[in-house]
Amino acid sequence: MKKALLAMLFGSALVLAACGGNDNDNAADNNDTKTETTDNATTNDTATEEKTNETATADGESIAKQKCISCHGNDLTGAMGPDLTKIGSKLSEDQIKDVLNKGKGQMPAKPSNGLQSDDEVNAVAKWLSEQK
Repeated sequence: MKKALLAMLFGSALVLAACGGNDNDNAADNNDTKTETTDNATTNDTATEEKTNETATADGESIAKQKCISCHGNDLTGAMGPDLTKIGSKLSEDQIKDVLNKGKGQMPAKPSNGLQSDDEVNAVAKWLSEQK
């Protein structure tokens, strides 16, 4: 009975976590603000590159604390998921990446686990591998 309830709660949490807001009004606003000049296109491309670079250098700790707390607890000491505070002494960075990408046991695979990009996976795996 407890396992069934836990599975139902976990499934509900996954569904809710996977539900992202699609703000169509903002998409329309973004289309309205675009201009057809080459200068603005270059500016938009530069802004996109800067945003990509920010994601690439994302802080693994902050990403983990934002995206993993629902299962691993606010301080990652464990809740429904296991304690991650010393996971680096058990798993290598590559093994952690594998779990984040493919899932394991009740751990869902990317993107259901909240990690949206390889950069986020890499940052979180690197930070977790240093937790010993």
